[in-house]
Amino acid sequence: MAEDIEVEVTFAARRPWVPRRAHFEAWAAAALSRSARPLVLSVRVVGAARSRSLNCRYRQKDKPTNVLSFDGAGLSPDGVNYLGELVICAPVVDREAAAQRKSRESHWAHMTVHGALHLLGFDHEADAEAAKMTQMEIQILDRLGFLNPYA
Repeated sequence: MAEDIEVEVTFAARRPWVPRRAHFEAWAAAALSRSARPLVLSVRVVGAARSRSLNCRYRQKDKPTNVLSFDGAGLSPDGVNYLGELVICAPVVDREAAAQRKSRESHWAHMTVHGALHLLGFDHEADAEAAKMTQMEIQILDRLGFLNPYA
């Protein structure tokens, strides 16, 4: 991991398979490689109930979701960019990986990269934005050794 990117990982859920901290660090660093540094990203792994609660509160969707991105405090006086937090739901990511016939690791990597790009300001609401974000995800995941998640 790049020395000027700090990834804080907390686990409120560890089932059925959750990557180690080093995985999250590598995936986030790949997604954030072109952003201003130094920066801090928090990743929180949660269960379905917590994901559902947050998704309902912040997106008005009463169901758990794979990843939520929350903006951080931004640039501090000492020059550190507190980018934000990713909340990743372990049971949803596991279920999606199985349904899409992907490895768990590749889908966790995808969700980490996807969420990090949201924190950098990328979105997929409009078609042009979605195409740009999708292409970035594919390129980053390819550099990490993963196949196109949309194929």
